[in-house]
Amino acid sequence: MIEPRPGMLLVASPELLDPNFAEAVVLLLDSDEDGALGVVLNHPSPVLVADVLDQWRDVVSDPDVVFRGGPVSPDGALGLARPADPAAPPVGYREVIGGMGMGVVDLDTPVELLEGGLAALRIFVGYAGWGPGQLDAEVAEGSWYVVPGVPADAFADDPDDLRRDVLRRQPGELAWAVNRPVDPTLN
Repeated sequence: MIEPRPGMLLVASPELLDPNFAEAVVLLLDSDEDGALGVVLNHPSPVLVADVLDQWRDVVSDPDVVFRGGPVSPDGALGLARPADPAAPPVGYREVIGGMGMGVVDLDTPVELLEGGLAALRIFVGYAGWGPGQLDAEVAEGSWYVVPGVPADAFADDPDDLRRDVLRRQPGELAWAVNRPVDPTLN
């Protein structure tokens, strides 16, 4: 079993039927003995960023919608970003995933201070969270596949294909999981 840690992806197995996470790909932003936190990368909402955070409309990456990051704190928003120059990140940016050059943007930062400083930005409402030992238990029971992430995953052009794309690039039999039904005995 691969240990869940920041930068890893949690890919929902077919057995995970919770509507918040069915077919989800979650990017872990934090994971330690106190629990874990991440955002669902492939659940775009129909809500345009311009409709709720107009000042960010010209800064977000396509698709320019708000993503449903998870069921925890659905009234809060989080900006996940990649700086244009990792050696000189803009004001309001804080790296959370070393080696992947990704971090969070303080959405209270004046947009003018970030313009030209970000290569990519997505805005998520809510997040996914697990208490101490909870995520490890869910991984052990087979609800999640834990796989390495790449920076492009967080800003995929077509989030609807992200789960399939992530699973297909995995080595061995895990790549087959993309076509696995909920109950393989019925196959």
